[in-house]
Amino acid sequence: MTFCAIDFGTSNSAIAIPGAQDVSHGMRLVPLEGDHLTMPTAVFYCTDADDLPAGVHRPAGTPAQPELPRTFGRAAVKAYIDGYEGRLMRSMKSVLGTPLIDQTTEVGHGLGVKYLDIITGYLRHLRERAQQAGGQPLTQAVMGRPVFFVDDDAERDAQAQASLEAAARAVGFTDVAFQFEPIAAAFDYEQHLQREELVLVADIGGGTSDFSVVRVGPQRATRLDRRDDILANHGVHVAGTDFDRRVSLASIMPVLGYGGFGPSVKGQEPRPVPSRVYFDLTTWHLINTVYQPQRVAELKAMIDFYGEPVHHQRLMKVVQERLGHALVGLAESAKIAVSSGGQYDIDLTLIERGLHEAFNDDLAARALTDDLARIVACAHDTVKMAGVEAGDISALYFTGGSTGLQLLTDQLERAFPTAQAVRGDRLASVATGLGLHAARLFRA
Repeated sequence: MTFCAIDFGTSNSAIAIPGAQDVSHGMRLVPLEGDHLTMPTAVFYCTDADDLPAGVHRPAGTPAQPELPRTFGRAAVKAYIDGYEGRLMRSMKSVLGTPLIDQTTEVGHGLGVKYLDIITGYLRHLRERAQQAGGQPLTQAVMGRPVFFVDDDAERDAQAQASLEAAARAVGFTDVAFQFEPIAAAFDYEQHLQREELVLVADIGGGTSDFSVVRVGPQRATRLDRRDDILANHGVHVAGTDFDRRVSLASIMPVLGYGGFGPSVKGQEPRPVPSRVYFDLTTWHLINTVYQPQRVAELKAMIDFYGEPVHHQRLMKVVQERLGHALVGLAESAKIAVSSGGQYDIDLTLIERGLHEAFNDDLAARALTDDLARIVACAHDTVKMAGVEAGDISALYFTGGSTGLQLLTDQLERAFPTAQAVRGDRLASVATGLGLHAARLFRA
């Protein structure tokens, strides 16, 4: 068995190979980092040869084209958060179909890497992990793809798939096929059907909420080409990281001064505390910009903008001790803890001894109202684009990490009250479905 299935995702990736531990028709997901069956789609290029994080890979390279050591997945994100010298690359999938794909970006010490080569290196790492797990070379692959890499541009969309196929072939796959991600997500549900149905697949991850209306059924399950079964596809750039930002702004940032005012001056309205730093501290990829020396000096000089000096003291501790990513993690934990109701104590003793903030489902609902409304509206729009009514949808199939947020899934279920709610594996249902398709395709 020399085939596999790869879910190369914007936020996370996974790979399935034939094996005894069935996830679908004799396919199993490969542990990529410890016991984790998914891995963040991230690469960290290390530029300080004398100070390298754990788990570094050392590509051979050549004297003419040296390659920097690098880490992948969680190790890559940790190296970046821990402040190692280097360049973190995330969401590489988003450059497919854009002019960036053939351009070169500097990763350190004057060394440049093409974006396509960054993707190739990541896929090579996935293939190597899968070959180690399976004990044999892999030469055939089914790869997932969105319904549209690029909206309303068929030529660029085709270029995006061609680029991803070229990267797959460059790492050693000689036979490459593609399947649409929403179709793959619906495969598990489809296996148990006795009649044809319309399913609304809700794939809600870290960066986007994507919806697809898909026709499924026992007669369709054996078809290898399923393009015509996708009646509509639509998405909105609101998802998990936006939820974390909202929670942090509502519960954590106020103790650092967000929403506060400057000193009272007789006869004048107090000025609001400038808010930009708080938005940067709650936006994952902007957090490190707050730690730049010039920015730190500017924030330190803003003490007179604060009516409550303790707020400024706490902010400076967060900035000087580089606690921004830890605070985002606390916001995410609070979001998860109250997702099905109840209250959560946010322990902020890393900022100040005895500092705690209470967070509950009511606060979460208020913080996320606008984001959830946009997502539900996108789901309705997708159904309209398919030319059907909400009552025609037989099932809501939830996949993606953010579908663990019950506030969200409850609202979607209320929007489609006649549809059955079906919960797939939040992180691996696409990879599982792609594995099923690979087994059908390459075992035939």
